[in-house]
Amino acid sequence: MMRDVHLAPETDEDDLYSGYNDYNPTFDTEDLENDAAFQQALRTSHGRRPPVTAKIPGTSSSRPLATGFGSKTMLSSMGRPMTGAIQDGVARPMTAVHAAGYTKGAMRGSAFDPLGQGRGPAPPLEMKNEDSPEEKMKQLEKKVNELVEESCIANSCGDLKLALEKAKEAGRKERVLVRQREQIASAENINLDLTYSVLFNLASQYAANEMYAEALNTYQVIVKNKMFSNGGRLKVNMGNIYLKQRNYSKAIKFYRMALDQIPGVHVEMRIKIMHNIGVAFIKTGQYADAVNSFGHIMGTSPNLKAGFNLILCYFAVGDRDQMKRAFQMLIAVPLEIDYEDKYISPNDDPHTNLLIEAIKKDNLREMEHERKTMAEKYIMTAAKLIAPAIETSFAVGYDWCVEVVKASHYVELANDLEINKAIMYLRQKDFNQAVETLKMFEKKDSRVKSAAATNLSFLCYLENELTQASNYADLAVNSDRYNPSALTNKGNTVFASGDYEKAAEFYKEALRNDSSCTEALYNLGLTYKKLNRIDEALDCFLKLHAILRNSAQVLYQIASIYEIMEDPNQAIEWLMQLISVVPTDSHVLSKLGELYDNEGDKSQAFQYYFESYRYFPSNIEVIEWLGAYYIDTQFCEKAIQYFERAALIQPIQVKWQLMVASCYRRSGNYQKALDTYKEIHRKFPENVECLRFLVRLCTDMGLKEVQEYVTKLKRVEKLKEMREQRVKSGRDGSARGRREGSAGGDTGSTKGERLSVKLRSLSGANEPYESSSNKEIDASYVDPLGPQAERPKTAIRKKTEEDDFADEELGEDLLPE
Repeated sequence: MMRDVHLAPETDEDDLYSGYNDYNPTFDTEDLENDAAFQQALRTSHGRRPPVTAKIPGTSSSRPLATGFGSKTMLSSMGRPMTGAIQDGVARPMTAVHAAGYTKGAMRGSAFDPLGQGRGPAPPLEMKNEDSPEEKMKQLEKKVNELVEESCIANSCGDLKLALEKAKEAGRKERVLVRQREQIASAENINLDLTYSVLFNLASQYAANEMYAEALNTYQVIVKNKMFSNGGRLKVNMGNIYLKQRNYSKAIKFYRMALDQIPGVHVEMRIKIMHNIGVAFIKTGQYADAVNSFGHIMGTSPNLKAGFNLILCYFAVGDRDQMKRAFQMLIAVPLEIDYEDKYISPNDDPHTNLLIEAIKKDNLREMEHERKTMAEKYIMTAAKLIAPAIETSFAVGYDWCVEVVKASHYVELANDLEINKAIMYLRQKDFNQAVETLKMFEKKDSRVKSAAATNLSFLCYLENELTQASNYADLAVNSDRYNPSALTNKGNTVFASGDYEKAAEFYKEALRNDSSCTEALYNLGLTYKKLNRIDEALDCFLKLHAILRNSAQVLYQIASIYEIMEDPNQAIEWLMQLISVVPTDSHVLSKLGELYDNEGDKSQAFQYYFESYRYFPSNIEVIEWLGAYYIDTQFCEKAIQYFERAALIQPIQVKWQLMVASCYRRSGNYQKALDTYKEIHRKFPENVECLRFLVRLCTDMGLKEVQEYVTKLKRVEKLKEMREQRVKSGRDGSARGRREGSAGGDTGSTKGERLSVKLRSLSGANEPYESSSNKEIDASYVDPLGPQAERPKTAIRKKTEEDDFADEELGEDLLPE
């Protein structure tokens, strides 16, 4: 309610002070408290209007504004202050800088807010009662959500144990929360979404930790609870667990139940479940049912995996026609990529070219490349699988696959299939057909020509046709200078010719083109080894070891280099690593035994030599060392079995049988030694050493056969002298006669030979044997143990007794001259 406004009458112009005490009654604020209408307006919503806070600058809050007919100030603009004007010491804020208005201090007590009823600071918020049950439940619910998130993060980081612990803790706190809500409210207020997420996460973590029984129980709790509307879909997860447990029948059952729970609009999910059902049928050998599943997928939403599995099923049942049909369906699967068209610049615009270069390496391009690579892998594998089965021969089958591929957008795979055809010929050892197939590519494009020429070079190198191998290697390099395999083959041909420096250059160039070419790096190490650049060779093999951690060849080369560098400790360490990779390699075990033997550790050497003999009991060097070891340790009986093994391996070498007889004689079994010598004489009737020991043994044992063996010995020695004379009279027999004469002299000069650790001193060790066919047999023997070590004296026997035959004096008529 507004009061009437009265204007002051005109005053006498002569009165200079007239009108100063007159003012507009509207601004009379003294009686507003007693004005009932004004107070009613303030109390109602009609009167709650923003107070007029502006006033004319320079006027006092208690002085009314003078108004007269001569004043040009309008009533409607009396209260609007000037922007930025100073009022009561408080500046009005600039427009558009922040919200316009005055502070409570500037408004209180002014003429426009006489009652001091301007808006002040908001009252303080009501403090939350943290002890209230509702607040406690909210905090507990927040904690449960945090634990679920932490569990998921730990799982993504690979810490499965921590993820499971967090999931269990979240489950415990969530059950406490449910009980508290049931106590203070009805069951309708329970947060089902939180319960579902906690149980689902717990089941997932159980499955990730391979605790399948607990995971199935947790999933069963979710599935059986009717309050979870989408819980039935988790039967897919249960089917996956049964599939991992190889319980394929239950897996199929749960997959089918999950398929019934998923609506038809979720096509992709249904396709994935049907694919899992097909895989389970393949695992159980039910190929017909698997064909139905994969056939439905290929008819509804074809994909590469389903197409490849369908081919596998038809291959398993042997259906040729369906294999062809399935292969055509696999070829026709759309990849939904634009191939290379969008990466070709339509003009020479620099901006466009930069943009194209940028998108060539982005994530989308990488994804397209991976998808295309996977498609090519499936197609190549399927072609190699069905080519021998769909036609009468694999060559005809490959030809059919090549024609189908040429009619698709995988045209570049046709040449790769042709090369695979040549490789199949190689596996069947049909080298001529392989070469003919590869020669067809000599007029193809550079990439295919280089690949074919590389394979041809490899074939010729294996057949030791180095000239042809070099020519094809040159052709491969000229066709594609950046082909590391071609450069490696070229280096191999140069290496075979002995030009190691040039070979190293080819290997280095191959590595510059492809740093992961392990063949070039290995061959470079061998080249440096040939050039005696040991440090560089070691560096190459150590780099290769970083790439191929368990390569036996690399480990052996490193050990070999350390042996060359005369660092046996490092060599033994690397050979120990090699043994962990190939524990049954007899050559490596014998090498370890040799290194320990050189270091003087006989026990370790015996251990590895014995292991080598156990895995490969035909290594003469190992047998020889073991026999010498037992002789050195005075266990001649155990040495017999090794020399008998050597005699079986080399039956025409008389020295092994003589060593067996000598071991019997050394161990005191003279009768067995005599029988062995007689058997040797029967096989080798012209062996002088055998006859000498027969004469000695018969004389010592008083046998009547002694005269018979003496006669034979004289006749054999006479024949030997005649042979030596004939050899000396020949053109090229002088050196040979001297060698045999010295051998005979050494043997004849020894009286009553004793068996010692040196196997060369055994009877007949240096005596050659000539058969009836006049073929000379090398019976020389070099003991691997070196000079004989004197046996330490014991406390019981102060003097080492000589061999029984050492001091035996025979009649002059019984001994050779």
